Amino acid sequence: MTLQEFNTITAHDRLTLVDFYAVWCGPCKATHHILDVLEERMCGRVDVLRIDIDYHGNAELVNHFRIMAVPTMMLFRRGRRLWRESGVLKVESLVEVVRRYEDR
Repeated sequence: MTLQEFNTITAHDRLTLVDFYAVWCGPCKATHHILDVLEERMCGRVDVLRIDIDYHGNAELVNHFRIMAVPTMMLFRRGRRLWRESGVLKVESLVEVVRRYEDR
């Protein structure tokens, strides 16, 4: 995905949670399940976009956002990054993050 494509996806009014991950990463696998649960709980209030850092087509994004650790998650709205965190988070923590930024 190019930076331009990414910016188009994250430019809308709805929140987009971006998950930078690697296939070989154990904590990333756990995060995938957590994000599936988050999507269910939030009932369409947040989009989840997953970016494989090892896929050569995503190199521009990985460099642009200086991804040094996986999983790294970021929350966007209207093209603006609102939040960033690395590591595995509980689904309850992610729900709280989404709720915090939902009405901004």
